[in-house]
Amino acid sequence: MGNQELNLPMLQAMAERGEIDTIIMAAPDMQGRLQGKRVMPRFFFESVAQDALEGCAYLLATDVECQPIPGYSLMSWDQGFGDFILKPDLSTLRLAAWQVGAAIVLCDIELSGHQPAPMAPRTILKNQLNRLKTHGFTAWAATELEFILFKDSYESAWGNAYRDLTPANQYNNDYSILGTARVEPLIRRIRNTMEASGIQVENSKGECNLGQHEINFRYGPALTACDKHVIYKEAAKEIAAEAGQALTFMAKFNEREGNSCHTHLSLCDEQGSSVFLDSDGHSPSRLFQQFMAGMLRHAAEIMLFFAPNINSYKRYVASSFAPTALAWGMDNRTCAFRVMGHGKSIHIENRLPGGDVNPYLALAAMIAAGLAGIEGDYDPVPLFIGNAYEADLPRVPHTLSDARQLFASSKFVCTAFGADVVAHYSNMAKVEIDAFNAAVTDWERFRSFERM
Repeated sequence: MGNQELNLPMLQAMAERGEIDTIIMAAPDMQGRLQGKRVMPRFFFESVAQDALEGCAYLLATDVECQPIPGYSLMSWDQGFGDFILKPDLSTLRLAAWQVGAAIVLCDIELSGHQPAPMAPRTILKNQLNRLKTHGFTAWAATELEFILFKDSYESAWGNAYRDLTPANQYNNDYSILGTARVEPLIRRIRNTMEASGIQVENSKGECNLGQHEINFRYGPALTACDKHVIYKEAAKEIAAEAGQALTFMAKFNEREGNSCHTHLSLCDEQGSSVFLDSDGHSPSRLFQQFMAGMLRHAAEIMLFFAPNINSYKRYVASSFAPTALAWGMDNRTCAFRVMGHGKSIHIENRLPGGDVNPYLALAAMIAAGLAGIEGDYDPVPLFIGNAYEADLPRVPHTLSDARQLFASSKFVCTAFGADVVAHYSNMAKVEIDAFNAAVTDWERFRSFERM
């Protein structure tokens, strides 16, 4: 079947013909992973499509291991871990072409009375998009996810404690046609399967680390871009697993280049014209300057939404194409914010997020900071020219602990997202920090076993 985004009558007709027998209902969790249920078509059409499904409230109160964690005010053992409401957003309905006979629909997480759960990532982004709307603006976005592909299966990688894995390429394949041809059967299947699922692919390319690749998707409305991001990430892992291989989006797998997720953003007015472009047709506008000033002023405070894990901060190494300085420049890859495009295509590339980012939170943070610049009439920050790695500029927070402290104590963050969201994601970071601090690592054993 061709490129396929679905509506309800189309899905029902396909189910009646026996072409669809499974509907995946999933919501993005705090980590940006899809969590939910597989339901049968009859149940979906009769009981769910125009109503909702239920799922345990711990979906927004677990760590990466899916263990329920204390410290969350709206869901806990004391409150019995009741159910959330999973409300299907039928505009996201599409074929899950990487699975036989399956469709997928993304859901919003709601509390009792169908109130949006304030800490749900999709809700957090929607709230910032609604703020933009009051100014007459809409946000367009795209994310560029990098991953490292291995010849090992997920099961064998786990069994080997993720040591001695065989990357799918043995040398730097950045832009290499020859090198990427080695893995083209798998990458081609991912590209074509995404197209068949109604997610338009622009291109794929090799990257610098061994076995590292990137697949890029068409620019579009910000919420839609995030929805496609999380579906693609799930599908790519499933496709690799079916081929007996594994891929990782973790920010820093080894000491070579990490996995980035460059996040592109532009704003349009009600006529669809870029508000980042000045009336001369080629210069950044005053509004762009204010938006950029807001992102730069608050970037350190919102790093938790760009870099949510311990491992995230190991990406920020000088001369690695991952930024270490908070600056903006025109087509300058040494800066945290790179301005790209010409004329009406001018947009911001945020180079801070890694492959482990939750895209809803990253774009929400960019919009919130930019709006603070617009609403506060911030003074423009001069663009940076040169090597930002070596310049005297504000730096990226060094650790998750630093980022958490800045996030939790920020008046701007509390105003933009609300105290409940601040407390929720500060607790999420604390859980990761505590777990890491309690772990004994291979580095410590090699460093200390004999010589200490």
